Amino acid sequence: MTKTQIFVSLTILCSAPALFAQSNGTSAVTLPLSGRNGNSGSVTPSETAIPGTTSSVNALNTNISVQGPYTGSRAGGPAFSGKLSLHDAIQRALEYNLGGVGMSSAVQSARGQARVSRSALMPNLNGALREAVQQTNLRAEGLRINLPVKGFAFPTIVGPFNYFDLRATLTQSVADMTAINNYKASKEIVKADEQSMQDARDLIVLATGGAYLQAIAARARVESAKAQLETATALLKQTQERHQSGLVAQIDVSTSLVQQQTQKQRIATLENDFAKQKINLARIVGVPPNEHYELTDDIAFSPAPAATVDEALNKAFAVRSDLKAAEAQLHAAEAAHTAARAERLPSLALSADYGAIGVNPSQSHGTFTVVGTLRIPIWQGGRTEGDIQQSDAVLIQRRAELEDTKGRIESDVRNAFLDLEAAANQVELSRANQKLARDTLGLTQQKYDAGISTSVEVVQAQESVASSDLDYITALFAHNLAKLSLARALGHAAENLPNYLSFKQ
Repeated sequence: MTKTQIFVSLTILCSAPALFAQSNGTSAVTLPLSGRNGNSGSVTPSETAIPGTTSSVNALNTNISVQGPYTGSRAGGPAFSGKLSLHDAIQRALEYNLGGVGMSSAVQSARGQARVSRSALMPNLNGALREAVQQTNLRAEGLRINLPVKGFAFPTIVGPFNYFDLRATLTQSVADMTAINNYKASKEIVKADEQSMQDARDLIVLATGGAYLQAIAARARVESAKAQLETATALLKQTQERHQSGLVAQIDVSTSLVQQQTQKQRIATLENDFAKQKINLARIVGVPPNEHYELTDDIAFSPAPAATVDEALNKAFAVRSDLKAAEAQLHAAEAAHTAARAERLPSLALSADYGAIGVNPSQSHGTFTVVGTLRIPIWQGGRTEGDIQQSDAVLIQRRAELEDTKGRIESDVRNAFLDLEAAANQVELSRANQKLARDTLGLTQQKYDAGISTSVEVVQAQESVASSDLDYITALFAHNLAKLSLARALGHAAENLPNYLSFKQ
């Protein structure tokens, strides 16, 4: 056998498995049924009416619910100074909140998958060096040769002999519509995950801002309760002095004392809630999870930017990242569907190799092979039809999710406007009630000083002031949270937040 003949036989043996593997062709990528990312967390503000009757003018129950990875964070970043502004809180949360960390990892994974899909369209170059030592038993292989020459027998054992093969191989897809559309689908998934990451940033801003607003509202309640305690202590002292002078009965002293003790207990409860709110905020933004830090911002009342619902809807549909992510997921499903249908089309591939083969490097000869393969699918056992059926289901689901996302965006915007209007009215009413309660307390105190009123009436007036203060704090929190919700509903909340909340940067 010549060197070339030996090479040909080796090429057939080495190439057969590859040719067999290519016989099934490229398969269309199988996308998950839902295009929504696996980040199961949510951030949901709510503003509902308080059912039934209440002595308070506040008729709103405002809350923000943070669930899933958005409640936690990873440690890291610059050393914490012990003071936290709203701006710093948001910047830290955008960097360390688990909602953003998880989506960042999803984007990185999608980019890696896109590179894998692209590799099917790129040249694949490999090199190999092989040294073989072989001895063959021809009789065992079924080869029996009897020569009619007396005294001469054909050898049944060949070898041992050796050869080496140094070779580079190249494979290149020339025309494969399934692989091309698989790559298009993977690029759209990258776009979708990048937009989902931006949407996660908006949710992080909403979660952080809501937690910060809850914390400063809790702080305001503590400060209000301390002011009421000072008033109650002053009233108790005054009542004790008047009792010693015989101007009031012991019942008035007892009433004032009960009021003071009630305020002390109220402060203890409110301080406990304030500490928990700070711990919750710390977990979201990635600072040590304790209450031993200071909130430096006090978000005052400011009107929301003037805009109509229709203007806000147009802006939200143009900007919202979750809508862009849903559109990209639909495009990915369309590309995957095209890839599945393209499994019925012929594909063209090129493979080539070049190398040297011989007994040793000094006795070697260059050899090469160039093979072009046109693959024409005839029947693949129903695999193509199955891929098309799966891609049809995915495409229908992605279209439905896109429509649902549009509906959710409109719902977010309209709900934010409704909450904003209700909260603004509540702030105005609570402000008026605060002034009225303070005027009433002043008049009652004057009547008590003049001896024409009892301490019970003063205590009742103090309770009215405390209730009006709490109503204003609750209404202000509801108004600020509604503005924060509107910023999230319009998209790119981190960039637009200063237009809605008045805080230091």
